[in-house]
Amino acid sequence: MASMPDPSTPPRAAKGLEIAALAKRFGTSATLAVAGVDLAVRPGEFFTVLGPSGCGKTTLLRMVAGILTPDAGSIAIGGRDVTAAPIWSRRIGLVFQNYALFPHMTLTQNVGFGLAMQSVPKAERQARVDRALATVQLDGYGRRKPAELSGGQQQRVALARAIVTEPDILLLDEPLSNLDARLREDMRAELRDLQRRVGITTVLVTHDIHEAFALSDRVAVMRAGKVEQLGAPTELYDRPANRFVAAFLGQVNEWPGKVDRRDRTHAEIRVEGLGGFRVPCSEGCQPGQDAWIMLRPERVRLSAAGSGDDGLAGRVDQVAHLGNLVNYRVTVGGRPLAVQSPPERDRGFAVGQDVRLTWDAADVTVVTD
Repeated sequence: MASMPDPSTPPRAAKGLEIAALAKRFGTSATLAVAGVDLAVRPGEFFTVLGPSGCGKTTLLRMVAGILTPDAGSIAIGGRDVTAAPIWSRRIGLVFQNYALFPHMTLTQNVGFGLAMQSVPKAERQARVDRALATVQLDGYGRRKPAELSGGQQQRVALARAIVTEPDILLLDEPLSNLDARLREDMRAELRDLQRRVGITTVLVTHDIHEAFALSDRVAVMRAGKVEQLGAPTELYDRPANRFVAAFLGQVNEWPGKVDRRDRTHAEIRVEGLGGFRVPCSEGCQPGQDAWIMLRPERVRLSAAGSGDDGLAGRVDQVAHLGNLVNYRVTVGGRPLAVQSPPERDRGFAVGQDVRLTWDAADVTVVTD
């Protein structure tokens, strides 16, 4: 049996994951927990399923793992249909939110448990456990027990146990949620580095936007059992498909309006009290249709009133200094608008001061849903 790859050697060929029309209903509920989801995870990709509590992301992960049986649809790993396969035959590594380590076992015994269940010879088992612990920077810790470790170290042990069996897919169920904020940031970097070195296809489920964006090649945003949008983190943030995605991924200014007219690439959206805005809109945006202008606070620039004719006139209502950001609330045409400025760009506007607001047309997104 092949041993686990050394961190200094190139990663072995990774396997992809294909999910087609996957559905799951619990009991007699009229609502599907997972409602016909289609996803294709590329070999070696770090893929995240992101969404609020109750959106179906953990149910989806548990069906991929074999813990739950789908009501409809199919799951394939590396081209092999595993929809009805038992969990032990799927070649997956699974890391839970609570680590699920055996408290009475040493780290060596914890990490080697799966290998022992596979009847791997003792000498080979020890060698692979040692390499797995070294991969997560815990070499020399084998004789310790979980209670002797910090939360971050316990999470590393759980990762080592998941990868030591050389799975085709690594599944992570909110693995960092029990760590404090500083340790969570450190573990994000370590987890991403580990995934790249080992080269394993990884699927993470989380409700944490920062975690998803820091770790992922691509992200699927879920709501009510369905995927709302799929793409690279920057694509989702800058070009959300709808109001839910825009708001879920961070603070956003949202102005309701109506499409007045459009050409091939742009539309003019009229917003009551603010007038018309010519904005990029290549799809949808039919004249007469309701539409929302979405603009991130950090994309808005503030300048003193009278400094130019561009943009909109407003008045500062609130100022909050947050160290790395200065947050403003500005009233524009009777509507509140949030603005974020880094300290080096901030000009120290005061409450009650008249200002002008400008932004680049490319930073505006229009959604009709």
